[in-house]
Amino acid sequence: MESKLFKEKYPIYLSKIAKSECRFGNVEEIVEYLKGKIEEHPVAVYIATFDHYRHTKSLAEGSVAPEIAAATDLVFCFGKELKVPEVLAVRPRSIGVCELADSFVVSFMEAPNPQANEAMLDWVGSIEKG
Repeated sequence: MESKLFKEKYPIYLSKIAKSECRFGNVEEIVEYLKGKIEEHPVAVYIATFDHYRHTKSLAEGSVAPEIAAATDLVFCFGKELKVPEVLAVRPRSIGVCELADSFVVSFMEAPNPQANEAMLDWVGSIEKG
């Protein structure tokens, strides 16, 4: 799992998993697995699954890089505290799952809650065979 700044300001975690090293065969299977992890978590709540690829392709001006075969966002929330209004700007969370010809790229933005980051790192790490 790589930690980096996307567009020089968004802290993200990104994992590129070769298809030969992945426990799953497609984006839908990965998303269902992660959805199960969310539903098992004592605090996290599943919100929605968004087919980003289909949405973008459906737009008259939509553009998808030719190497992207599928792209889905899994939307959920860890919110067990709501102490200041500003926290709404960083909720809910999402994990993106993208399929390329030879790999899956799974990414999410760093959460302000260390326990949420730890859970998401664990979930994404468990996608690989091993």
